[in-house]
Amino acid sequence: MGNICCCSKNDNKTGLYEPLLQENEREAITELLQYLENRNHTNFFDGQPLRALATLAFSDNVDLQRSAALAFAEITEKDVRQVGPDTLNPILFLLQSHDIEVQRASSAALGNLAVNTENKLLIVQLGGLDQLIRQMASPNVEVQCNAVGCITNLATHDENKSRIANSDALRLLIDLAKSRDQRVQRNATGALLNMTHTQENRQQLVNAGAIPILISLLSSHDADVQYYCTTALSNIAVDAGNRRKLAQSDTRLVQYLIQLMDTKSLKVQCQAALALRNLASDEKYQLEIVQSKGLGPLLRLLKSSFLPLILSSVACIRNISIHPANESPIIDQGFVNPLIELLSYDDNEEIQCHAISTLRNLAASSERNKRAIVEAGAVERIKHLIHQVPASVKTEMTAAIAVLALSDDLKPRLLSMGVLDLLIPMTLNSNPEVQGNAAAAIGNLSSKIKDYTCFIKYWSQPEGGILKFLTTFTSEKSDVAFQHIGVWTIEQFLEEPNVELVTKIIQSNEILDSITRIASEKTETDSNDTNDIHVLAKRVLRILEEFKRSNPVEENKRTAGQKQR
Repeated sequence: MGNICCCSKNDNKTGLYEPLLQENEREAITELLQYLENRNHTNFFDGQPLRALATLAFSDNVDLQRSAALAFAEITEKDVRQVGPDTLNPILFLLQSHDIEVQRASSAALGNLAVNTENKLLIVQLGGLDQLIRQMASPNVEVQCNAVGCITNLATHDENKSRIANSDALRLLIDLAKSRDQRVQRNATGALLNMTHTQENRQQLVNAGAIPILISLLSSHDADVQYYCTTALSNIAVDAGNRRKLAQSDTRLVQYLIQLMDTKSLKVQCQAALALRNLASDEKYQLEIVQSKGLGPLLRLLKSSFLPLILSSVACIRNISIHPANESPIIDQGFVNPLIELLSYDDNEEIQCHAISTLRNLAASSERNKRAIVEAGAVERIKHLIHQVPASVKTEMTAAIAVLALSDDLKPRLLSMGVLDLLIPMTLNSNPEVQGNAAAAIGNLSSKIKDYTCFIKYWSQPEGGILKFLTTFTSEKSDVAFQHIGVWTIEQFLEEPNVELVTKIIQSNEILDSITRIASEKTETDSNDTNDIHVLAKRVLRILEEFKRSNPVEENKRTAGQKQR
């Protein structure tokens, strides 16, 4: 930009212009021209170069102000650093000019400097926000664009968000989001997005009437505007109250977002899926996404090779799968095999968690769906992976097995597949959730079966086997919930007593002592609940005593065993 508007060189013969310049302004012009010629080696934010710029900025001569504003704009385009009030005050002064060119260039310079974190705060502290709000109301599109762009940058700092939200800027941003100029619209929607990162600001945005505007702009032809609006709506949908307001604003919102999953922009596709995920925290939207044919686009994204698309789509389908009515449609759409493949996605723990959690949800209420998941190879994949995945994934995997183990038809098959090989070691895991889920799965497998051969086979192995699991869970050191699982599992073994298995239980002093202790412990109130742990333990003891009376030989074996010890 080196074309400084040097008024002193205008028609020296007439001498009409020279008296308008002060001596210090003449010197500043000369110095600035020299500095600009050597701009690559000049620091314009300090010392004499800054003083020369400030002199022109504070001049009463509009031409000199233009020169200063243009110089600041060009310099800050290439050199952005932390600056002090000495740099910002001249620019903020120029923002107050009535000249459009000065406004345009000075707002551009301020926007450039607002990229720096420290500058964001200082600009607002020095009163820059009020100046920018005035520029946002300018009739000139260039000035509007630059001012809104600066606000967008300022709004990325948390300390500025509340000031912006509580000022007239919020109303102006919503108005300018409707601008016919795409650049203004883009900057305004970007600023609105930056105001959606805290619950308080989201509420202020919603109360100011932003939702209808953001939804209407989903159909914009500009990918950036689509991205900003989709992401802003996704953030707004985090809050339950806002989801109700979204439902009241436009009944076509879900359809718009489903369409955006097929747009050319990958980042828009990703945010559309995330917005649907947040909406699907509510039952209404879980159903609506499926009814609006959203499963097809989600499956396509799930099969993508682009990690953000996979993550956003699998997170969305996890929420959708919570509703029982969606289980079969999701399975029929062909999600099971891709979800099983994602269990091996060891580059991203979150993807693995969402995938296994979805499979667990799909198995929740249908025997048919449980069978489909087992037949697709989910259990084999879990067995292969469970020892190498993070604790969060182990938690979900053991929970999924526990759900599958509720199926009476599948129990023999699961046992023959060797699920006890993976479940028993998990009952000793350091993570309590993994322990509890694995124990619950064993308990479910032991209920209402006729063949206890597998449990006898795994009585002492691996890692102490069923015996170690039961002694650990019924121990006084264990959490009451764990003790309950242990006693309840023993009761399942006693439903259709297998002589060999019950004998092994009776021969364990630790197990019997723990059950006796639990049964004898006094509760705060006498409970009639048949599932109460103390009632449960008493019932187990009674059954065991009856068994011992019917099988005196087995009791003698236990006695002999005790004597040997």
